[in-house]
Amino acid sequence: MFAKRFMSAVVLLAFAVVALVGGGTFLLAVSVVVALAGTYEFLRVDHMNKTVPGCICYVSVIGFYLMLFWHQTYMLELWLVLVILLLLSAYVFVYPRYHIHNMGVCLFSVLYVGVLVSYVYQTRTLSGGNWVVWLIVISASGSDTFAYLTGILMGKHHFSELSPKKTIEGCVGGVIGAAILALVYSFVIPEGILASTSANIHVLFACIGAMGSVVSQIGDLAASAVKRNFGIKDYSNLIPGHGGILDRFDSILFVAPLVYYVSLWLIKG
Repeated sequence: MFAKRFMSAVVLLAFAVVALVGGGTFLLAVSVVVALAGTYEFLRVDHMNKTVPGCICYVSVIGFYLMLFWHQTYMLELWLVLVILLLLSAYVFVYPRYHIHNMGVCLFSVLYVGVLVSYVYQTRTLSGGNWVVWLIVISASGSDTFAYLTGILMGKHHFSELSPKKTIEGCVGGVIGAAILALVYSFVIPEGILASTSANIHVLFACIGAMGSVVSQIGDLAASAVKRNFGIKDYSNLIPGHGGILDRFDSILFVAPLVYYVSLWLIKG
């Protein structure tokens, strides 16, 4: 089991590095695939993955990424209205096959998975984004690693019913570890890449790492809460040893928007 999990992690990391370094259309295409797979997994927990409303969700996700590709994000409000109207129309025409909560799950799958995944790509497209985007990986993976190690070595106080193995010590260790990793990374950034920001880049990166760890852990628990509600262990078995896309990238969904907006407001290459 460990060998399978380790090999999967190595392959995922290598692919992520290629996608993030390459950026552009390739990263956008990868984001679409991840978003669609994650949307499918989320719909699957409510048995909506192979339904007409489910298909509307897949088309809606693709439409959202086409807007990003064509730089038509001013149409985002119209897109959201259309998604809602299409889902409710499907709900009406096949009534009473579905319950209104099924439509809520469908809409949430599009926003929670489809939209949030896109912030990795959107961060990469920012000025200096080829450097800043790695803060997403550092915050999420660094937090997870340090939380795990700290929990094993020092964990004594249970943190949440959603995750029996999480401890307060582990959570704090994850925040501190991610902050340290982000701080170290700030010294790797070439001088002048982010020169226009008025903030101290080292302090800023450390704060992003810490905040990223906090939201990363919330994202992990949020995904666990959904699984608890629907009585499942994993979202799927797509990734050997890890479960599904959402099991592996649940924290990324929370960290990516944070890094994007902090970068948009405070870091200008």
